[in-house]
Amino acid sequence: MQIINPIKFDNLKGDIFGGLTAAVVALPMALAFGIASGAGASAGIWGAILVGFFASIFGGTPSLISEPTGPMTVIVTAVIAELIARNPDTGLAMGFTVVMMAGVFQILFGVLKLGKYITMLPYNVISGFMTGIGVILIFLQLAPFLGQETPTGGVVGVITNLPNLINNINPQELVLGVLTLAILFLYPRQWKAIVPPQLTALLIGTLVTVFLLRDYDIRTISTIGEITPGLPELQMPTWNMENLRLMFVNAIVLATVGCIDCLLTCLVCDSLTRQEHKSNKELVGQGIANIITGLCGGIAGSGATTPSVVAIQAGARSTLASVVRALVLFIIAIWAAPLTTDIPLAVLAGIVIKVGISVIDWGFLKRVHKISWKAAGIVYVVILLTVFVDLMIAVAVGVFIANILTIEKLSELQSTAVKTITDDDDQIKLSDEEKQILDLADNRLLLFHLSGPMIFGVAKAISREHSAIDNYDVLLVDLGEVPVLGVTSSLAIENAIQEALDLGRDVIVVGATGKVKRRLENLGIAGLIPGHHWMGDRLTALEEGLKLIQTKQGMNTSTEQVVMDS
Repeated sequence: MQIINPIKFDNLKGDIFGGLTAAVVALPMALAFGIASGAGASAGIWGAILVGFFASIFGGTPSLISEPTGPMTVIVTAVIAELIARNPDTGLAMGFTVVMMAGVFQILFGVLKLGKYITMLPYNVISGFMTGIGVILIFLQLAPFLGQETPTGGVVGVITNLPNLINNINPQELVLGVLTLAILFLYPRQWKAIVPPQLTALLIGTLVTVFLLRDYDIRTISTIGEITPGLPELQMPTWNMENLRLMFVNAIVLATVGCIDCLLTCLVCDSLTRQEHKSNKELVGQGIANIITGLCGGIAGSGATTPSVVAIQAGARSTLASVVRALVLFIIAIWAAPLTTDIPLAVLAGIVIKVGISVIDWGFLKRVHKISWKAAGIVYVVILLTVFVDLMIAVAVGVFIANILTIEKLSELQSTAVKTITDDDDQIKLSDEEKQILDLADNRLLLFHLSGPMIFGVAKAISREHSAIDNYDVLLVDLGEVPVLGVTSSLAIENAIQEALDLGRDVIVVGATGKVKRRLENLGIAGLIPGHHWMGDRLTALEEGLKLIQTKQGMNTSTEQVVMDS
């Protein structure tokens, strides 16, 4: 497998145009996410440059555009705010260290080939998680949208201070924010192919600020301020033992969210380009990119849906598009950074709020109640936990609840495959010879038939079915149609066998092969039954069971005769 992706020139025009288009889309988003994160506009630009370049060089999705995204920014914002509150002098440097640590975890996820598992999350959990991210983005940008500083305490802090924020609205900045949202929502579809709406909103908002609103001098309008052009300063890893645990946990959260965000976008790219991405290689590439980004003082990023789709629609198909995009942004960072000085924060807040609104899964929220109230419950639980508690706790709880409900449903379905049969009652398909043997056994032979995967939820059905019949002489456990036997179900079968043996009954096991047999042997169940009572053919096992019954009946008849003679 190639570590570095070769840059191909067979789609030169499409890739160059796609890269330029993605760069135009990336600039306002990078500035907005950099400001929103608390690391500054420069950190947003360098995050967009470095993540985009190195993720494309080392990743596994040629058409993917990577940069700071909404979900990643939400986590970085919380991490930086908490670390600065604890360590005013070194908190920001620790925040960049968390980005590097997240990169290491992403590489580890890729090396361990966890990519395919990350995309197997239930959709209602993903929907709730992304909707929660969107809600957080909106709330965290309300203060700059209204012309004020964001209160501490995250979403709860904003909600608590909402009356004060409304009472102290800066009219000029509110006008700019509303103007930005109006442009983004009402932008003509045919214009998007020429100039992205985010850039249009940025330019118009800045021009209105410079030439109109400032002439009234009502109140000061907050802007990005001066960005020093040139290369970024190197950020060496910084930590202390007091905050190491916090940094470690946040790095795992950041890495996991980045992987989910990226791989979901990879699926979108696959559907548009008819290509197939390499999940694990992509995670390694994302990890390398975030390590380098953190070292250079940029905020974390991942695969981004909007610029990826825009670039693909403009003709991009290979790594070259991401390289072109990164070079354009690099030129801006080196020489044109002073031009961003007068960009109003309210405009950037409006752009981020629009991202938050777009991230919310409106389509699924409207339909989920029609699908299932349980599914709807999972979505809303994940949303509430994401917004008010913690992102990873939200995902973990959502996956746990979804799996429990799935297991319950599968267990109900699979329980019907647990049958106890003493005569020919057509519950399972039997041959004529097998039916005849059951008739001759006269309800003294209990055929305990199992089929399909025996997961732990089926254990109760095994116990219930077996205990429902008391009078029999031979128990025949048929595992011939069981491909998977869980530990809990194995123990339930063991209990049934042990109970039969304690009552002096003979037990025969038929059809146990491969992993199923090894599971029973490893649990010690094989030692309970004589070796000749482990059989591979059900007919042979039924014949053996009938012989045992007839032998017992003969012994009982002999005993009764002796008693009568005496």
